[in-house]
Amino acid sequence: MDRTPSKTMAALWMAGWLALMLMIAVAGREALREMNVFQLILIRSSVGLLLLYPLIHRAGGFSAVRTQRLPLHLGRNVIHFGAQLGWFFALTLIPIGQVVAIEFTMPIWTAILAAMFLGERMTIWKSCAIALGLVGVVVIVRPATSEINPGQLIALAAAVGFGISIAMVKSLTRTEQTVSIVFYMAAVQIAGSLLPGLYAWSWPSPAAWGWALAVAFCGTYSHYCMTRAMLYADATVVIPMDFLRVPLTALAGWLLYSERLDAFTVFGAALILTGNLVNLRASTPAPVRPAA
Repeated sequence: MDRTPSKTMAALWMAGWLALMLMIAVAGREALREMNVFQLILIRSSVGLLLLYPLIHRAGGFSAVRTQRLPLHLGRNVIHFGAQLGWFFALTLIPIGQVVAIEFTMPIWTAILAAMFLGERMTIWKSCAIALGLVGVVVIVRPATSEINPGQLIALAAAVGFGISIAMVKSLTRTEQTVSIVFYMAAVQIAGSLLPGLYAWSWPSPAAWGWALAVAFCGTYSHYCMTRAMLYADATVVIPMDFLRVPLTALAGWLLYSERLDAFTVFGAALILTGNLVNLRASTPAPVRPAA
């Protein structure tokens, strides 16, 4: 496999990531016009598990998903399941650009939790990143105005849940294969959404099925694009490209749903993204100087 460093190839794969992630937000909102959140996640996870099977087969079959850390898998994925429910539900309550802006606080919560439970060092740079992210959330939500939208709080809770989930994944990657981590995520989401999804099942129209399948496809293969991008460039090059998702999602919300983001949301998103850049700076190893 060609792994020659190439910023051009990294940018092309990240363009795929951005397109697929943007599609998830739009397709999720459209699908939820006809189905409930549990039904959408049931379809997304079931189809995603089928799409994952070729990777499991290539890794050696279901023996590749055997684990000695089942409780951690279950705990992580229950939290992730709740966060994903909240994220999709927030799409129906607030502008999609605002959902994604708040979602970008996830690395900040991950940094806090990794320092608390995984022994990672909390530096001045990480502290500044956390402060910027928290101020950005306050600017977007504006609690002093007494006009807090429940969708904002749900999106924030989802971001915290995703941050906890990522911190737990960092622990799992020390012993588990990638296919094992993704397999248990899909399995827990199917188990959690099966009964509520079937109880409230209403047969979707062909269009709604199409949107739900788009969520499943994009949700499965977007991470493949991100992984490929990482093959061609360092995280310091790849991750800032993801910040384009905030303005692109806001643009899609404006074009498709006539959603307008106010100056507070724009400023808050800028603070959150700056915090991410600072956190990325904190996570970049210092260059090793040759001995004299």
